[in-house]
Amino acid sequence: MASAYSRDQLGQFLDYTQLPRELHHVPPSLSLLRTLHVYMLAAVPYENLSLHYNATHTIDIDPQHIFQKIVVNRRGRGGYCMENALLYNHVLRGLGFDAYTAGVRTRPRLEGVPQGDFPGWIHIISIVTLDGKKYHVDVGFGGDGATMPMPLVDGLVHRNIGTQEIRLIRDWIPTQTHRTEEHKLWIYQYRNGADKDWNSFYAFPELEFMPLDWEVVNWWTGSSPKSWQTSTVLAIKFLRRAGEDGGETIYGKRMLVNGVVKENLGGKTSVVLECKTEEERVLALEKYFDIHLSDDEKDGIKGYKTALS
Repeated sequence: MASAYSRDQLGQFLDYTQLPRELHHVPPSLSLLRTLHVYMLAAVPYENLSLHYNATHTIDIDPQHIFQKIVVNRRGRGGYCMENALLYNHVLRGLGFDAYTAGVRTRPRLEGVPQGDFPGWIHIISIVTLDGKKYHVDVGFGGDGATMPMPLVDGLVHRNIGTQEIRLIRDWIPTQTHRTEEHKLWIYQYRNGADKDWNSFYAFPELEFMPLDWEVVNWWTGSSPKSWQTSTVLAIKFLRRAGEDGGETIYGKRMLVNGVVKENLGGKTSVVLECKTEEERVLALEKYFDIHLSDDEKDGIKGYKTALS
């Protein structure tokens, strides 16, 4: 399927992410994919503010609407998983990458730790094929997402932010009953140190999801009372700097969870600020995340269940 974005829009996106100009017209490669991943994460925050600071409390995943909201309006906005991933998938295809989207079953978290069964489809990744090899590309998972493309290789370990390590393994999930080799899933795992146990965040097949599939997923995720997205205000900004190899790298992140702002610069997470009022939270979004809400957006949360006093 062709990209929804024109060549001019692709240029606008690359300028918005601050990708060096000399990389704007190079052919697809793993090096470019890795670099784009870092610049995308740093420029486009993970945030679900449109479910809260919005009179309709809904998310529009039309590619042109997402592009206008994030790239054209230039108010520091990002989106939640489907917004960021669909934007990026269309950009990748427009730049010549062989990329498609796949559905993901993400485990719920208890006090930040994934636990229990893998539920239905509530997340999205891209699968990119380069030189006959497939890569997992996730730019919309939030704070524990992979900061680089990961090859679909069973058990290969990667260093993420700080001491966190991540990997993909190929296995069945507990609720699967048809356990044949071809029905194994890719499972994204993490551990916060080489001496820690591995824990599974989510699982996905290599099956392509279509635009109408995402309309269904987006409707449930953005409206069901069972979806934590509808009751939690969240923003995550990844921090970029020059790496040891001369390229750019993600070294830390800032997080807003309801009224609490936290920061992790590659070590332990610390609390920066606790917001008690809406005015404080809006100012925190501007100061720590460079997200600037319109007056209509600020009014949209008034009387809603996630509003602060």
